[in-house]
Amino acid sequence: MIRKILTFPDPELKKKCQPVTVINDKVRELVRDMAETMYDAPGVGLAAPQIGVHQRVVVIDVTGKDEQPQLLVAINPVIVHADGEAYEEEGCLSIPKYAANVRRHERVVVKALNLEGEEVTFKADGLLAIAFQHEIDHLDGILFIDHISPLKREIFRRKYRRTMEDLQEAG
Repeated sequence: MIRKILTFPDPELKKKCQPVTVINDKVRELVRDMAETMYDAPGVGLAAPQIGVHQRVVVIDVTGKDEQPQLLVAINPVIVHADGEAYEEEGCLSIPKYAANVRRHERVVVKALNLEGEEVTFKADGLLAIAFQHEIDHLDGILFIDHISPLKREIFRRKYRRTMEDLQEAG
């Protein structure tokens, strides 16, 4: 089922998420809904709090449009190693129509649980590394705009408010 994606400045996006303690049918349904919602949006990642569920679950798929989808599911993900530096443009399904350059690690190693409850390790670089960092931030109530300078953040807030007002008038 496609779920509604919460958008900035919804306070639910700033809440820290609780670890998943048991992987059951409810968690598997959550992951299915998150994947459907992410692909429908379309996006390359989605964290549970973006649909109002405060559990440490993310889904990611960085494959291109013409490639076979490769959904990655990470339950209770933790970055256990990070190195290098990347400065790439990021966007977010919860902050439509805005992107900014964000400084991230170029490579990360993430440990998480899969849907069978087994520990898995993801070694990621490039877009996948950025996506993991971005989605794990969501689990801690951090948005990508929290990583930009205070001046850019203020410019964003003003521009974003006008954009949202324009969309409401058009809708």
